[in-house]
Amino acid sequence: MIDLHTHSTCSDGTLSPHELVRAAREAGVTHLALTDHDTVSGLAQASEEAEHLGMAFLGGLEISAEFQPGTMHILGYGISAADGDLHESLEYVQRARRDRNPKIVANLNRLGVAVTMEDVRAEAGGTVVGRPHFAAAMVRKGYVRSTQEAFDRYLAKGQPAYEQKVRLSPEESIRAIRSAGGVAVLAHPLQLKAEDDARLDSIVAGLAGEGLQGLECYYRNHTEADTARFLALARRHGLVPTGGSDFHGSNRPRIKLGTGEGNLNVPQACWDELMARGFR
Repeated sequence: MIDLHTHSTCSDGTLSPHELVRAAREAGVTHLALTDHDTVSGLAQASEEAEHLGMAFLGGLEISAEFQPGTMHILGYGISAADGDLHESLEYVQRARRDRNPKIVANLNRLGVAVTMEDVRAEAGGTVVGRPHFAAAMVRKGYVRSTQEAFDRYLAKGQPAYEQKVRLSPEESIRAIRSAGGVAVLAHPLQLKAEDDARLDSIVAGLAGEGLQGLECYYRNHTEADTARFLALARRHGLVPTGGSDFHGSNRPRIKLGTGEGNLNVPQACWDELMARGFR
């Protein structure tokens, strides 16, 4: 069982890196990648635990790239966590995130939601603060019944408490991953919200021209038709097909390690082809 898209408490998941690896092993996952948002801080801990448990492990991350009208995330696999240029790029993004969080608090307060940064940091437990931590604080204080409701009513893009995020460009994201010796993969292409197949093909072709090397064809909620469509797209542009659950822990309880929302089945060939690309 292969899962190449997971998150820990180092970004917006609810399991620490070593807890995540143990949970994956218990779920039957044999090949795992940790891909926290805009950080590589959990890779050493996860790698050590995976080695202890005898699991195949691949260090990675997920970079949020600037894109409209949907969202674009670029996964990086096999990166050198010590790469200086990568750290500089990630520090820029993390600094912007820190500046953004108080603005979300102010937006919520204007809407009558009395949440403070202290409340949010308590939910994060000393890790990177993200919107799921705002949602958890809102649930705890009784303003919403679930984290999903918090996003739907307040925190999602287009909702009244949302604050625009500073992001790297797609080209900068790919370059940062490749310069750190990694393989750059476009995550969950449905979230691009491309209006038709021709537009999606154009986007992917442009990214491939910038050095994109893979496409996430197998994803937690893809239908068989979605998967077949993206596999054909990957083949057309010479991209490695990858896949994963996008597991976040109790923040998104429907999503399970290895199986996503029930139908995820990432083939061994994805891992083998990804590894065959080689890492610097």
